[in-house]
Amino acid sequence: MTAPLTLAQRADAVLRTADGRAKTALSRQHAAAWFASRAEGAEPMAIGAATPPLHPARPAQPVLLSPREVPKRKPGSPAGRIALLHAVAHIELNAVDLHWDIIARFSDVPMPMGFYDDWVKAADEESKHFNLMCDCLEALGSHYGALPAHAGMWRAAEDTAEDLMGRLAVVPMVLEARGLDVTPGMIEIFRKAKIDQAVTALDTIYAEEVGHVAYGSKWFHFLCGRENADPKQVFHALVRKYFHGALKPPFNEEKRAEAGLPPDFYWPLTDQPATEG
Repeated sequence: MTAPLTLAQRADAVLRTADGRAKTALSRQHAAAWFASRAEGAEPMAIGAATPPLHPARPAQPVLLSPREVPKRKPGSPAGRIALLHAVAHIELNAVDLHWDIIARFSDVPMPMGFYDDWVKAADEESKHFNLMCDCLEALGSHYGALPAHAGMWRAAEDTAEDLMGRLAVVPMVLEARGLDVTPGMIEIFRKAKIDQAVTALDTIYAEEVGHVAYGSKWFHFLCGRENADPKQVFHALVRKYFHGALKPPFNEEKRAEAGLPPDFYWPLTDQPATEG
């Protein structure tokens, strides 16, 4: 009889699936299996171990370009709105992999079960977000892969591949927190254009991303507590080490606070560029 898949093996399988729709379908399937195993009276799923790829599998399209090479389009035009939705879809697909990667890559670090609950839930929600963006693109006559995309999205994962605290600091607490800053403006673009499907989808993403930033903050503080370290000092040191550039205001201080990020965590990083590496 074949042994049941562990959570780390399931995470690794998602990372090795290239097609976006297939990746997110597998992601949601494995998330459902995890939460079924966590239900009262169910057979618990082992966390296990995995050797995830340094880079997740990706479809042949979109073509990935350096940030400077990605064409700039004005969001007020139909083509610009499609480009904006495509960029968000690309971010969400990377987020699916980032959340499964934190499970697969750091399965050797002893963590409470709630850690896995949070990141499986986040991966499941990011999978839903990717599909919402794909649906919006298709409704406008386009699709994910139709435009070039940003090649640098995975850099934070590579830089923090051996540092769980660094991963938590840079991915949810910096990159995803940035989403809280910019999403209201995107929602307004589609509201003005009367594209209700995109407004509804982005509203969903906005509401759920607060939770993902909060998971990062919660587990970052947990690890700092385990090491008896000052979270603010450690956060500043890790962001300067791993994040390339300064943080850019304006900040959505209300939503950041809701997610457990006080201003004294991020404002000191605005005028002090990270070390180049």
